[in-house]
Amino acid sequence: QVQLVESGGGLAQPGGSLRLSCAASGFTFSNHAMSWARQAPGKGLEWVSGIYSDDFYTYYADSVKGRFAISRDNAKNTLYLQMNSLKPEDTALYYCAKEDGTTLDFGSGGQGTQVTVSS
Repeated sequence: QVQLVESGGGLAQPGGSLRLSCAASGFTFSNHAMSWARQAPGKGLEWVSGIYSDDFYTYYADSVKGRFAISRDNAKNTLYLQMNSLKPEDTALYYCAKEDGTTLDFGSGGQGTQVTVSS
């Protein structure tokens, strides 16, 4: 059973930084591409960033490109999202997911981690 547990969210000021983590279990983490997605209040789910299984290739939504950096530690079964130059529009509940072809598997166990950007 895929389990993904997010942490690291909180309150940040505009221009500030946060680092999110996602602890994965129940599958062979190193064999799968992973992604981060977010849902802002009253809006749908937005894909944010992804990373190949070998930690070599990363990709980003235009809204976060140049500000966010995704990474992974396959030895620790952990996914990260370093968020810099935060904006109020980055406020959302952030989720990690296992990529299965063209779909995202959000697993069980995690409820996302809330990021609030406000002065």
